[in-house]
Amino acid sequence: MVRKFREELHEVRAHWKNYLLQSLLATVSLFCVLIFLEQGEQVIVASLGATAFVVFAMPNNISAQPRNVIGGHIVGLVCGFVGHWLLNTLPNPDYFISEAAIHALAVGLAMFIMVAFDTEHPPAAATALGAAIAGPGQRLIISVLFFSIVFTAIRLLTRKHLRDLT
Repeated sequence: MVRKFREELHEVRAHWKNYLLQSLLATVSLFCVLIFLEQGEQVIVASLGATAFVVFAMPNNISAQPRNVIGGHIVGLVCGFVGHWLLNTLPNPDYFISEAAIHALAVGLAMFIMVAFDTEHPPAAATALGAAIAGPGQRLIISVLFFSIVFTAIRLLTRKHLRDLT
């Protein structure tokens, strides 16, 4: 265990500029997300924060590829909105149980579709949950898609300077 810690510490020391640069890219990107989103839309911030981590800490991971980042969030939005619609159309006297079941269904459906269509992006499962909770909204859709594209563009523009930090 001590040996592994020393190896990891050596890795950080050897590539400290990458660790600093990539952490700053994630920080600035997420700051822009937080400034742009309104209070009611911040239910989606967790998924975009996780996306920033994947894109900037693991830029060579399959989950950080443009198809996965953008496609995964599109799937998450659609599945979340379907869940929100179902919740508002199905009559059920036990709303709490229905709400939990529909929110879980939105995440499970998003996971199934992402895996089936090769757009796996784990943070997009949180997008499905957030969209199911918040419901459809033009600003929410634009925000998720815009920042997915921005994170991807920054990754592509800086890829020669990025390395996997994990």
